Amino acid sequence: MEVILIQDVDNLGAAHEKVSVKNGYARNYLIPRKLAIEANPSNLKQLDERIKQLKKKEAKMMAEVNKVIEVLKASPLKIGAKTGTSGKIFGSVTSVQLARAIRDQKGYEIDRRRIHILDEVKELGTYKAKVDFGNSNEAEVEFEVAAE
Repeated sequence: MEVILIQDVDNLGAAHEKVSVKNGYARNYLIPRKLAIEANPSNLKQLDERIKQLKKKEAKMMAEVNKVIEVLKASPLKIGAKTGTSGKIFGSVTSVQLARAIRDQKGYEIDRRRIHILDEVKELGTYKAKVDFGNSNEAEVEFEVAAE
């Protein structure tokens, strides 16, 4: 029996995928648990339309991500830190501070867990961090640590 998966099913397939399974498995497990629907012509048309909409939505989201990446790469962020007499900062710069700087200076809210600082930031200077937007989209952001 041909079915269209509504959700991801382990060892079977991903959502919006057409798969062939045994009749009993489809009727007794997949369809009653709303994991799949029967692959009739009407449902196949709906699947095609849903895939088109998902592709449009994904393309729109990718355009927005690319716009954010361009804004982040345009100029380095400036982060203030308290320093001692030797130029070393008290503590270190964290992804939380970097996320706050992006929000304040660039106007974009980025989750701190998506920001990975490449080097340990213990002194004043210029450093780099990676921002992961998902779907293998990453941006390298430059930030400058200056004395407050």
